[in-house]
Amino acid sequence: MKVETGFYARVAEARRGSRVVVVGASLAGLRAAHCLRAGGFRGELTIVGEEQHAPYDRPPLSKAVLLGMAAPDHTALPGDGDLDATWHLGVRATGLDLDLNRVHLDGADSVEFDQLLLATGVRARRWPHAEEAALDNVFVVRTRDDADGLARALARGPRRVLVIGAGFTGSEIASVCRELALDVTVTERGPAPLVGALGELIGGVAAELHREHGVDLRTETSVTRLEGDGQGRVARAHLSRGEPIDVDVVVVALGAIRNTEWLADSGLAAGPRGIACDTGCRVFDINGLITDHVFAAGDVARAPHPLYEYQMIALEHWGNAVGQAEVAAHNMLHAGRVRRAHLEVPAFWSSQFGLNIKSVGIPTYADQVTITQGSLAERRFVATYGHRGRVTAAVAFDQGKWMDFYRGLIESAAPFPPEFGVVDPPTDTRVYPVTWRDPRGLSHGPTVALTGYLPADRTMARVAMREAVS
Repeated sequence: MKVETGFYARVAEARRGSRVVVVGASLAGLRAAHCLRAGGFRGELTIVGEEQHAPYDRPPLSKAVLLGMAAPDHTALPGDGDLDATWHLGVRATGLDLDLNRVHLDGADSVEFDQLLLATGVRARRWPHAEEAALDNVFVVRTRDDADGLARALARGPRRVLVIGAGFTGSEIASVCRELALDVTVTERGPAPLVGALGELIGGVAAELHREHGVDLRTETSVTRLEGDGQGRVARAHLSRGEPIDVDVVVVALGAIRNTEWLADSGLAAGPRGIACDTGCRVFDINGLITDHVFAAGDVARAPHPLYEYQMIALEHWGNAVGQAEVAAHNMLHAGRVRRAHLEVPAFWSSQFGLNIKSVGIPTYADQVTITQGSLAERRFVATYGHRGRVTAAVAFDQGKWMDFYRGLIESAAPFPPEFGVVDPPTDTRVYPVTWRDPRGLSHGPTVALTGYLPADRTMARVAMREAVS
């Protein structure tokens, strides 16, 4: 274990008594704050959050809360009262002055810092037409209040729910509707659910799951207009294909927008794809220099990963938020060679239609896929992804117990296609090509975004991604 001595020891001691501001009362922000205190930080700690609520857990919002299994106010994360921190909740950060080390807040206030953590996360992409988005019973699901409103609407027993977008959030909400015995239509601009994250082979399995569970799935279909009933409530949706459909509730699940606009004039490397930082969560400025006293963690951060050719990667995953928060807090208190890097293999999970879906690695960083365990037909399998002859990701349907094994393959750059004896050998051993759809043709994108080269054609993704979010 490396020990700080001399100059670096003095730097670390000074940092333990400094002023730290955390912008983002989120999972990442709260975890970092706890790690700072646990690591010996005794200075002033200020936490700024745009929502009125103390930090809460988001994964239950699209499942347990909507099913009535958990109350929205029972999703709070523990320990916010044990931090000896100054809280500014319901307050939006509006600007950052790096010359004076101040965060400007909505109103005329500002807070000073010696070190700053940016954990502002993402917000749901709303329906683009403001008048239609303002109709009653048109929802997004990102915040506690969003989930509370939608849960109440679903509990009233609507005749038909429309979900726009078949990514992970949209698919989970469709699954909830069917568990509640509600009729639900899902529209997706792409050829299948989850196709932007997992590819067409696994997307085809997802499409079958939707339809087998009674979802009216409309692929290659867009919603062109939402129509009200004349009294301010949504009543009908017009589609790019087929007749209009009558709906009582609409859920917009078109992905997320990273909360970086307030940093536009800050001098930091922050934009629509997130805040650029190194593997130690230290933020770059617009000239590519490390700021050393500004850090980023969670959904808003994007950092290089050596397993993926040091491409800049942004992740919208619970585990990533926790891991980056811990690394950021450690590095805020230390200097020199005792600093840490966040190099975990990305992982996420989803529960829908009675199945548990788990993933390790980055499926979109692949040009081939093969089934290494189980059977697609039985909805119980592991799909392994490869790029240029090595394993880069694995996705399991009801086979999550094997994910640690596949994580080892990814970390060791094991050859693809893999050759090993396994429990539950596959019925189909073919290797399939993976071609990734242009993001402009999808209603949803991956929860892991490679912000460098696209793996399939090696062209820059910048233009496509910007157009996809415009």
